[in-house]
Amino acid sequence: MKLTFDEIEDDKIFEELTASYFRELKESPDNNITDVIVKETGEGTDGGRDILIEFNLSDDIKVFKRKWVIQCKFREDSVSPSHLKAINIPTLIHSYNAQGYLLVCKTRATSGVTDLFERLNEQCKDSYHYECWNGSQFLSKLILQEKIQELFFPDYYEYIQTFKK
Repeated sequence: MKLTFDEIEDDKIFEELTASYFRELKESPDNNITDVIVKETGEGTDGGRDILIEFNLSDDIKVFKRKWVIQCKFREDSVSPSHLKAINIPTLIHSYNAQGYLLVCKTRATSGVTDLFERLNEQCKDSYHYECWNGSQFLSKLILQEKIQELFFPDYYEYIQTFKK
């Protein structure tokens, strides 16, 4: 059995899974994150919520903050620019006083989205950052999160536990 999004029932649970992933990051000894604040906004025009992540990071001299706006797309098909057309992403980032935007897809983004993000990263390199995680990238991060597996992927978690006994 492999970890898939088959146990995730809908977009609301996918959003909560994403928020939970970021809440768990501060527990990892592999980074310099001193705190993670997850704020979920009200429902937007596309039916989803924006997730705001504030990281307190330490570079051993000073703690500094970084804020990201995260949007999730729980679609069976690839996410295209038309799925993002209701959003002016730079304005969204600016309105939250964030440094970047992360799109988390259940499957993948089309080349239109990745090309758009590449252009935005090039044009806005001194102000904002634009990233996209496809489903397999996100799953590769979740595979290391046992607490999240137990909560959101109970069948997979139970299967994996049989090998630990």
